[in-house]
Amino acid sequence: MRFHSTRAAALAGLLTALAVGAGDAVARVFPFGPKTRSVNDLGNQFVPYHAQLWDLLHGRAEGGLLLNWRSGYGTSFLPDLGTYLTSPFALLVGLFPRDDIDLAVYVVTLLKTAGAAAAMTALLRAQRTGGPWWGAAVLGASYGLCGWAVVEASYNPMWLDGLIAFPLLCLVGEWVRQRRHRVLGPVVVALAWTANFYTAYMATLGAALVLLARLATADDLPVRARARVVVRTTGTVLLGVALAAPVLVPVFLGSRHAYPGWRREFAAASWPDVLARTLPATYSFFTPALFLGTGALLLAAALAFDRNVPGRERWIWTGLTVAVAVSFQWGPTHLVWHVFATPNGSPYRQTFVLAGIVVMTAWTGLAHSRPGRRALLGGAAVLTLAAVCAAAGSELLTAWTLPLAGAGLVAVGAGLGLARRGRYEAVAAVLLCGTLVGQAAATTAYADRQRLGRMDEYPAWDARHQARAAAVAAADGWPAYRTDPGREQITGNDPLLMGGQGAGYYSSHTPDVLTRTLAALGGGWTSNGRNLQSLDNPVTDAVFSVGARVRAGKGGREVEVVRAGAEPPLVTVRPLPERSRYGSSPFRNQELLLGARVYTLPADGICPVGSDVFVWAPDFTGTARLGDGPGAELRGGLPRRRAAMAPLGTQRVAATPVTLTGRGAVPAPGERVGCLDRARLAAAVAGLRATGAVSVRVTSRGVHAELPPGTRGLLVVAAPRIPGWTCDGRPATNHLGLIATEATGATTLDCTFRPPGLRLGAGLGAAALLALTLTAAYGRRPGGGSRPGRTGSGRGTWAADRRGAAGPP
Repeated sequence: MRFHSTRAAALAGLLTALAVGAGDAVARVFPFGPKTRSVNDLGNQFVPYHAQLWDLLHGRAEGGLLLNWRSGYGTSFLPDLGTYLTSPFALLVGLFPRDDIDLAVYVVTLLKTAGAAAAMTALLRAQRTGGPWWGAAVLGASYGLCGWAVVEASYNPMWLDGLIAFPLLCLVGEWVRQRRHRVLGPVVVALAWTANFYTAYMATLGAALVLLARLATADDLPVRARARVVVRTTGTVLLGVALAAPVLVPVFLGSRHAYPGWRREFAAASWPDVLARTLPATYSFFTPALFLGTGALLLAAALAFDRNVPGRERWIWTGLTVAVAVSFQWGPTHLVWHVFATPNGSPYRQTFVLAGIVVMTAWTGLAHSRPGRRALLGGAAVLTLAAVCAAAGSELLTAWTLPLAGAGLVAVGAGLGLARRGRYEAVAAVLLCGTLVGQAAATTAYADRQRLGRMDEYPAWDARHQARAAAVAAADGWPAYRTDPGREQITGNDPLLMGGQGAGYYSSHTPDVLTRTLAALGGGWTSNGRNLQSLDNPVTDAVFSVGARVRAGKGGREVEVVRAGAEPPLVTVRPLPERSRYGSSPFRNQELLLGARVYTLPADGICPVGSDVFVWAPDFTGTARLGDGPGAELRGGLPRRRAAMAPLGTQRVAATPVTLTGRGAVPAPGERVGCLDRARLAAAVAGLRATGAVSVRVTSRGVHAELPPGTRGLLVVAAPRIPGWTCDGRPATNHLGLIATEATGATTLDCTFRPPGLRLGAGLGAAALLALTLTAAYGRRPGGGSRPGRTGSGRGTWAADRRGAAGPP
């Protein structure tokens, strides 16, 4: 049996990888063609974060596991690590050259998908040992190739950890039932919750429902025994979650301290659209992608009509499938699935749980016996009715959908019919495998093409990245000064992808204080404040010690490095201020943070000759221009997008106006145009340099600065004052959004960062590890372990049918 289970898991993984690769090749997307696969968050977040992980693994990152000096002028990294990078698969990127980071992420994605298929196959064989091994493989691959995986999670690789976690957590439930693997069970739970807590939460809910179904269908377990299983399973899960607490608690608190972004009200999809998404070659962002291949759907639908399966099992599994599907469409249960908050994107992120339950329902029938003609006809009728309803009421079907579904139904029906004759099982296996691979490849290819037309896309690493990265590396002088990779962004996380230490940052944990500070200074954003942009402005460059800035020409291949020449150190000294706060003008806010008046704000919007002209119109979309000079693009549209303050050049001729062409609200001339006096700025910078730190050293935990003797006033570190900073043993104060502490006359300053929740999480993790150690020690005592109990699953009647018997062996 173990050999068959291993062979089935290997086949499931192979079928999954084959189908995904074939679909990507048909669509001619990377790495099989010229079209990028990096759309939306894949290119904007996951590839850059994996590049940062590569640098960490190779000792090339600025910062460490706790602190990221590259993004957002210095941010907490542990929440990002726990959200995007703690999957064991992520470590594989370190085996690739850094220039092949896109290929590395693709391979990791493919391996995760194949791993989920193999895990589901192993679970099916653990639940019921009857049935053909190849049938378990096809169903496991159906789970790995579900529409949710190939359409949505393929560009959100962290979600694929939930796809793996669900069958593994269900397997933990099986171990608890059998009183096996008392130590391994909590470890598996911990790995699942560490890899991605969001989908692990959904997987845990789903696994709880599966366990209850398994207990309800177990004839050989008394009520008290079932209750004990529930208690032991609950303890196993809680212990595993506690083991993951060193990552989970900082991630949770990182979310609490993040900029709120935007909220969406849940709106259920129409049932015809829901049914349409069970069919191949469909696409939609706001419907559950439940495509599983005709084989899994037919077997699941046939269970209710299969009299060879005990009635209790038929109705419990069929009822569970229907109940979970309905729970997706009801507001209160929708919130339960999503940790009581409707997500900003797809509202059906839990669909993989339903896909897994459908696969288990299908295996319940197949493992008991070969489905007869009555069951197959009943299941085919259900699928046909669903397709008719989808065709009549949904616009999601394409020209390929019904032909693929119809051909698949015929092929699968024929294969299962042939399987009733034992010597034709090989033909049946080929038909079911071929149908699944063909339908899944078509669905993958269709989704690849649809995403490119509907979502933002980002190129794979090419000459533009290489030129920008080389320019950043050549100009780098950290920590004496920062080097910003440029306002002309390729992704929202260019500092992670190409190096440097800029303002650009995109994360689910973008700090609230950082977003509000940069907005007050004239910064821009997308994604409702979660995706912050670099601000190309000499005043903010001086404040944040940006000494070099990369600017890219058209096409991005020609780059130049603009150097400030003289910039303040990372730690500066300011007079002890009265309580102050930012106002409505970003020009005056910049002056407030700089500590000097450097702008003229003309009422008529016309700057003095010789001054540098800047325009600010955060809600405007269009082009701003000084006279007939080159235009600066503004992309506003609050609250989703905020246009950054933009430089327009130097006023060369008197009375040259600033014009804006486009749409959207604009401030009054005296508020939207600022005229920068470079001489005043140079004097302010010279003052900060004269009194600032003599030398600065940064580490993965904080900042150490050597100060001039007798320093008095307010010490300001050019980094956002996110929660977790202490300076010289005292909590750091907030000076207009930056780290600050009062000087004591000492000649050194030590500021240390510890992510909020790290100490609590470490304590919970240590306690859980102690409990796990005691559990392991108890299990080794004579009589301390427990004998495996009966699973109650049985072998079913498949093997008996092969011998012509009527009952179980």
